[in-house]
Amino acid sequence: MSRASPAEPQPIGFAGASLLALAEGALFWPAERTLIVADLHLEKGSSFARRGVMLPPYDTRATLVRLLGVAARHAAARILCLGDSFHDGEAPARLDGEDRALLASLAQARELIWVAGNHDPAPPDGLGGRVVEGALRLGPLTFRHVAEPLFAQGEVSGHYHPKASVDVRGRRLSGRCFVRDEQRLVLPAFGAYAGGLDVFEPALRALFPGDFLVDLLARDRITSLPHARLAGCW
Repeated sequence: MSRASPAEPQPIGFAGASLLALAEGALFWPAERTLIVADLHLEKGSSFARRGVMLPPYDTRATLVRLLGVAARHAAARILCLGDSFHDGEAPARLDGEDRALLASLAQARELIWVAGNHDPAPPDGLGGRVVEGALRLGPLTFRHVAEPLFAQGEVSGHYHPKASVDVRGRRLSGRCFVRDEQRLVLPAFGAYAGGLDVFEPALRALFPGDFLVDLLARDRITSLPHARLAGCW
């Protein structure tokens, strides 16, 4: 059985940049040949296992294989990881040899930039790429891990793992999503084991106090919706 083709990207005009939201939960900036992902949480499974919570130990491999596939399909010259790339400070040491090789192939073929997050404040020793503390400015956009509440236009971040739900013909569809307004854009978590926070939870709603849009990833497609169409809107 052949695999279904990836859903068509959703064009996003944001702060003067023409971006593409991808069904895999990544953002692509064609003019800069830059692929942006957030919250990989590599080695989350092994972190839980150390605490006696046994999960299938395949999350890192699944996440990296998906990342490599997206980067190759869009011919990305740069990969920008917006923090929490590793689930904890010891996660790089728990990588097995094949996963280290996958990361090395990313760093060798493309410019790889790690923006530090709250789960991974230390640089990823020996894994290639360069680490940026705080924020990175590229053209009209500023990239960081956690959104700054008072920041001006053009901020792209992660951290919150946004998700949303919509009622369609009596059924509720839920999924990860991009959430955005004219000021800021928050990416969904890319990691295989990353959870989600509903866009109407206070932490996210405080960042988007007015009207906002989501690009919902559900049923292998991307659907752009105003916040008033979402389940749970108030």
